[in-house]
Amino acid sequence: MITNSAQPASLDRTSWLWVTGAPMLLLTICLLGKYGIVPLGSGVRVFLVFALLVALMATAMPVSIALGLTVLTFLFTLTDVPIEAVALKLFTGIEKFEIMAIPFFILAGNFLTHGGVARRMIRFASAMVGHWYGGLGLAGVMACALFAAVSGSSPATVVAIGSIILPAMVRQGFPNRFGAGVITTSGALGILIPPSIVMVMYSVATSGMVVEGPAGEKVSAASVGTLFMAGVIPGLILASMLGFTTWYRAWQNDYPRLPKASINERVKAFLDSFWGLFLIIIVIGGIYTGMFTPTEAAAMSAVYAFFIAVFVYKDMRLRDVPAVLLSSANMSAMLLYIITNAVLFSFLMTHENIPQAMAGWITGTGLGWIGFLLLVNILLLLAGNVMEPSSIVLIMAPILFPVAVKLGIDPIHFGIMMVVNMEVGLCHPPVGLNLYVASGITKLGITELTVAVWPWLLTMLLFLAVVTYVPEISLWLPRTLGML
Repeated sequence: MITNSAQPASLDRTSWLWVTGAPMLLLTICLLGKYGIVPLGSGVRVFLVFALLVALMATAMPVSIALGLTVLTFLFTLTDVPIEAVALKLFTGIEKFEIMAIPFFILAGNFLTHGGVARRMIRFASAMVGHWYGGLGLAGVMACALFAAVSGSSPATVVAIGSIILPAMVRQGFPNRFGAGVITTSGALGILIPPSIVMVMYSVATSGMVVEGPAGEKVSAASVGTLFMAGVIPGLILASMLGFTTWYRAWQNDYPRLPKASINERVKAFLDSFWGLFLIIIVIGGIYTGMFTPTEAAAMSAVYAFFIAVFVYKDMRLRDVPAVLLSSANMSAMLLYIITNAVLFSFLMTHENIPQAMAGWITGTGLGWIGFLLLVNILLLLAGNVMEPSSIVLIMAPILFPVAVKLGIDPIHFGIMMVVNMEVGLCHPPVGLNLYVASGITKLGITELTVAVWPWLLTMLLFLAVVTYVPEISLWLPRTLGML
């Protein structure tokens, strides 16, 4: 017994030595290169940077800290960038007006989650589609789509909708796995249907970049407002596809349906949820009409969500507000710290001409936009295995954006494709945030949940292929509205 128990401990110790030794080895190589002991070419230096980042994350270090340490190592050993320039970039890089939208959308989502809005949206969705096969499951998809249109966060959508509808589905006779699969994947709509925090991240990561198109023309980065409008049609299509998958599986297994709601019941459910649904009009309508910018829309949504949660629906007391503010501040601080380090990382990559070198190499190999987008999808799906969406977008977007534009890919289309990749990453292990949130609600293990989400995850992968190679899905609405 002692021998058997000691063996895993020995393996763990060996693994720990490998995991912690890799960053130290890479750091030593960087120092040797700095003092000219070991010659390091530009390609080797780029490899060392990304290898160090991966090695640090493999130690279970938070991504933000791993990114910060990688930046410091790069700064002091592999580049000659003046410290003054870095300090200036750090200040100017995070003073962007768009960044202020992130804490406001997080705050609005927290008010809506605790303020009874989700429960009323579920009631409205159940009244509309509950009489079809898989009634409560379809209501969950519809409610997730509606809540996504006011929250901007996928985990918040899963918590708000899942904590209410999953217990109800189990009581009605649905298998726990079926409900978990529906809500885990439908909750990912939170970052595709506008407003979307990840879209803000993409805009921030590429803002200020003016790169050359295939004919040498100057192409600027995508604005937050245009990205929001571009996400509407893809979001509705994906919600419909997830709804069809839910209906088909429920029809196959003859899962229960709700009694068909009368017209009066539907009207009553709509009126009861009206104040929450009206926030969609405020955000999207306000941005489209030019009444306010996306950042101002985020501030308006936070104030409005507070008002309806406390004074209209009265599901939240004033003494509960400080806890919501503190929770929102914690999440905002975490994201802003990641943004700070990602801004420096992007600046150093650009200073070393790494994106431009990649663009020149890819165009020189004759790889067209079809092959490039396939490689990007594979890269982002692999990154989704080890990183959360915000970090992936902030690190990858500044590197891949110039290459995409050089191949003639529209910045808006490329942004929406990245967001859909992030949606898929939220729903598969080992770091899929939606899986962990759903696991806490359903009490299912991650392995069980991984099996449960596969039918809907395959639907999302099919949609990813379509949205990747049919740019008009993303571009039609902004072009129709005169935003392109």
